Amino acid sequence: MTSSETRPGQGQPTADAYSRMNADPRFADLRKRFRNFVFPATVAFLAWYLLYVLLSAFGRGFMDTKILGNLNVAFFFGILQFVSTFGIAILYSRYADDKLDPVSSDLRNELEGRR
Repeated sequence: MTSSETRPGQGQPTADAYSRMNADPRFADLRKRFRNFVFPATVAFLAWYLLYVLLSAFGRGFMDTKILGNLNVAFFFGILQFVSTFGIAILYSRYADDKLDPVSSDLRNELEGRR
């Protein structure tokens, strides 16, 4: 990208520069890598959450099973909802650090004219 592809005085890329970046195979690969993590993680989490909701609504006997003192299955499933949320966030952070951030930084630097 040349300096003529940025707006004078603003250092912002032009629409043409964005169009070329969108056609760049590295950008397509970056989007694919993102989707390869996010879509399965979203489906898994929503399925897990839906299981929790359905069991709470229709599996009251199972959810009321005592595990530890007065703490029942429903309590532990509820706690596991928080654990799985934080777990997915941690996994995504690691995945992004390893697979997404290096490529996106290179693309951004190229788009902004910094090499």
